[in-house]
Amino acid sequence: MDFTLGYLREALSNYDRSSVCKRITNKLTNGKFHTELDFVRILEEDEIQFLNNVLPDEIKYAFNEQDFIRGNQLNEVYELLL
Repeated sequence: MDFTLGYLREALSNYDRSSVCKRITNKLTNGKFHTELDFVRILEEDEIQFLNNVLPDEIKYAFNEQDFIRGNQLNEVYELLL
């Protein structure tokens, strides 16, 4: 799995009670994606909205913890959603 999508899957583990999050995680786990864009293209509208809601907080947290690699990787996915 792509490192960026691995960071995303890890971040989503904080939200695994949501059915939308579970669907996203299943897609990450079972899909074969060559790029982040390939992954984003298969998302449904409610999944995109979910990620748009949680990723800013996850990115902010990563940067506050000075985990710049993680923050930048999550930001890559976030930018593709817009």
